[in-house]
Amino acid sequence: MKVIIYGSQYGTTKKYADELGNRTGIEVKNYEDISDINIYDTIIYFGALYAGGVMGMKKTLSKLSLVEDKNIIIATVGLADPTDGENTNTIKCGMEKQLSKGLFHQAHIVHLRGGIDYSTLGLKHKTMMAMLYKKAIGLPEEKKTAEVRAMIDTYNKRVDFVDYSRLNEIVELIEVGTPV
Repeated sequence: MKVIIYGSQYGTTKKYADELGNRTGIEVKNYEDISDINIYDTIIYFGALYAGGVMGMKKTLSKLSLVEDKNIIIATVGLADPTDGENTNTIKCGMEKQLSKGLFHQAHIVHLRGGIDYSTLGLKHKTMMAMLYKKAIGLPEEKKTAEVRAMIDTYNKRVDFVDYSRLNEIVELIEVGTPV
């Protein structure tokens, strides 16, 4: 059995999960609606990047009793360019803190670019982003990571970097099956 699970705050991550579900016929579920993750042999987890972590990933994947016989694919969705090695290394370091060592090393990890629409942000997130922006613009140029530069460039705007062609890599990983 296969499942696509997502953790999304404002919808971009859900868009990727839904599109993959449409392409593959695999059931799509919000991470909050997963009761028994152990019944699935292939788990595709889409998680939005927030505050250095992947939304819902730890809560969801920590429920796995055995990972060795599972095909686990984790797709992160964030604002910064996923082709930037510094950015993906930062994401992976955060993921390593959220996952068991065995799960982290077994999972296939894919990084996708999402979007943001400041007009839809709640007060808490608008305030947080304003504080982060103020701090970010004051950083010396050499200390601005790809993630910081992306946040500065997109601040208070509506941007959409969703690229459904990137789902082809995930489709291939689903077809490969359980790693040996």
